[in-house]
Amino acid sequence: MTVIELTEHGAALPVVLDDATGRALAASGLVDAAPDPYVPGQWRIRAGGKVGAATVTVPGGGTITVRITPKVPIARLLFLLGYSRSPKGWRSDEVPLEEEPETLPAFAHLFVRQAEEALRQGLIQGYRTTEETALLVRGRIREADQIRRHHGRLIPLEIVHDEFTVDIAENRILRTACERLLRLRRDIPSGFSGDIPGGAPGGIPADVRGGLLRLRARLADATPIGRGRELPTWRPSRLNARYHKALHLAELVLRSASVEHRPGDVTVHGFLFDMARIFEDFVTTALREALAGSGGRCVLQAAHHLDERRAIRMVPDFVRYADDGTPLAVADAKYKAEKPAGFPDADIYQMLAYCTALNLRDGHLVYAKGSAPHTAHRVRHAGITIHQHALELDQPPAGLLAEIAALAQQLTGHTPRLCPPDNRTQPRSSNSPSLTPPTKASHSAGVKNSLGPSGSLESRRT
Repeated sequence: MTVIELTEHGAALPVVLDDATGRALAASGLVDAAPDPYVPGQWRIRAGGKVGAATVTVPGGGTITVRITPKVPIARLLFLLGYSRSPKGWRSDEVPLEEEPETLPAFAHLFVRQAEEALRQGLIQGYRTTEETALLVRGRIREADQIRRHHGRLIPLEIVHDEFTVDIAENRILRTACERLLRLRRDIPSGFSGDIPGGAPGGIPADVRGGLLRLRARLADATPIGRGRELPTWRPSRLNARYHKALHLAELVLRSASVEHRPGDVTVHGFLFDMARIFEDFVTTALREALAGSGGRCVLQAAHHLDERRAIRMVPDFVRYADDGTPLAVADAKYKAEKPAGFPDADIYQMLAYCTALNLRDGHLVYAKGSAPHTAHRVRHAGITIHQHALELDQPPAGLLAEIAALAQQLTGHTPRLCPPDNRTQPRSSNSPSLTPPTKASHSAGVKNSLGPSGSLESRRT
């Protein structure tokens, strides 16, 4: 198996590949892959904004593993992940700073630590509603099912009952996350690039794999969730409080990070994080926490419309509202490590639309440092200022959260409204020119409407 080592948004790497493997890699969508126009048999491979590891199975049986290292240190990446899912309970000392140099091993190590802490006092139990066919009555009989399935026979019985068990949503999610990570169990030596037999993405160390096996044994009575099935729902409560951080990480494994799809005849299986999504989740969550005591409410991914007919939908990442629902501030998180052609104009146009539709004087674009400088753009003839902010991700969590707090202060320090919300319905004075037919509002300005002799609508001043 061939292993390719890349850096997030790094330069294209020349790799010798046969055509079938190169096409499979291009079809996977994991990286940008194109044949080198000058060197036969060579492909140029470039990573985008996803980090982690994945294996691509080529039609015919060959495999190739791609490992993408983030530009930010692993410890900082894990902090962004953890804080965005548990801001109140997350501590920076829970991130293993120098224990693992790569994304997947570090994340697996962190999951094992959090899950072991969650299970330290034993598995939590709860009531689960179970429907089954039995020979004895337990709970109550499901009369409709009994008649439909057994046509009047007394046994077997269709029953439903509540069972106090460890086979509940919380334990099932943890068990399934263990199973998913253990499928990536075979090691790849760190820094290796070449052909190795029987490899798998990630290189989870033996001690971390041992921890996953111990967790799976403790969770043996919890039923794994089948692939493709919806995750069972759970609600944070006092009883499952010690599970919260481990559950958030487990859901990340099961919903966002585990990749398995088939573009054509190509199978992709691995563990990847989208840095743009991680950055967006962190910025919006941290802003919401920083503004928690400032009154009003903050909504992430709030749906609005640009036009009056509500045909053009837009979804800003972060909107702060007053208690009466009036928008007070808007922000969008844009993680971009590189500057493609035209950057950042498209983002500014988008924020201009947000400010116009929300009737705000100021809009805020938040980037990772290196993508855009701290600056502000005042839009001509619009009275709107668009602010660009750059966050330094490679710093201790306290410093990063301090930058977020300063940004939150800027969001609360502007005059929010461009014009009165009811500006279009305000009556015009008699000296103001009107471009619309007289309305009821113009009556108070001294204009009366009446029907003339011909039946047409006439206007006369009193």
